Amino acid sequence: MPLQINRKTTRPIRVGDVPVGGGAMVSVQSMTNTFTQDVEATVAQIKRLEAAGCEIIRCAVPDMGAAQALRSIKEQISIPLIADIHFDHKLAVASAENGADGLRINPGNIGSQDKVREVVQAARDHGMVIRIGVNAGSLEKDLLKKYGAPTAEAMVESAVNHIDMVRSWDFHDIKVSIKASDVFKTIEAYRALSEKTDLPLHLGITEAGTRYAGTVKSSLGIGLLLFDGIGDTIRVSLTGDPVTEVRVAYEILRSLKIRERGPEIISCPTCGRTEIDVLAIVDQVEKRLQNMTKPMKIAIMGCVVNGPGEAREADVGIAGGRGVGIVFRRGQVIRKVKEAELVEALLEEIGKDE
Repeated sequence: MPLQINRKTTRPIRVGDVPVGGGAMVSVQSMTNTFTQDVEATVAQIKRLEAAGCEIIRCAVPDMGAAQALRSIKEQISIPLIADIHFDHKLAVASAENGADGLRINPGNIGSQDKVREVVQAARDHGMVIRIGVNAGSLEKDLLKKYGAPTAEAMVESAVNHIDMVRSWDFHDIKVSIKASDVFKTIEAYRALSEKTDLPLHLGITEAGTRYAGTVKSSLGIGLLLFDGIGDTIRVSLTGDPVTEVRVAYEILRSLKIRERGPEIISCPTCGRTEIDVLAIVDQVEKRLQNMTKPMKIAIMGCVVNGPGEAREADVGIAGGRGVGIVFRRGQVIRKVKEAELVEALLEEIGKDE
């Protein structure tokens, strides 16, 4: 029997117009790294993220100016907007009043129970969802004292305590994250939490790192949890351009056959047998197709060993020789062209399917 993922069915909620949980497809999130008060820059970045496939966007709200800027931002974008709140519950209330679709609060630093209740009431009044976001780096002091360190058990206890508190006020439009920068700790925590709640889970490895290290850690942590059937929405956290986060997220989902978006480019690592500039060709093709949404398997191979076989298995592909390449379409040889013409020839064949 082929391997398959059996996803846990969680309680359905809606973040703006995006369904999360309840068997809905795993959604992809990101977070802006502009100053939220700079509405023009923030909107411009969100539009780039929308084009890349981001479905829910989060903005930092460090002060009242940022909270007030959310209204202008919301008016100019097409995806749900989440306000990321730390320390000051009044910023959460102001974000609700300025049109945010959801709030992300960290129970380790948001304040007293009365302050949390005020945030919950604001969310209720404005039809918003709340993400309870537990991070290993900001656990409550009593839990750190109890466990001696930010262990997975401590993180789960923090999450469960706050879930119970918020639900005791008859508020149930909740999703939960429980992140650490350590992959093992994150997986352990999410697995344990998934056994204790039916709420939808937001997956991620927090402070995962740079493009390369962060991609590896996120792919392992998020990927293993998704393979377990855990997770309803994901955010890949990388230092740098958040558009990269979205692209990595979709590659994780594609690799697990959960979702497909845009082209899958299969290219050889190159070796001493390679006789065309595979790297240059791949780079040009990726740039030209960066906003393509239709799923398609594209092979770019550099020699005659595996090249023809991989190219034949793809929707469209090329296999290189000495300064030339053969263009394939679904197993059939279409033509042979010079290396300088390969990119345009390949894009022409791709365009026939769009």
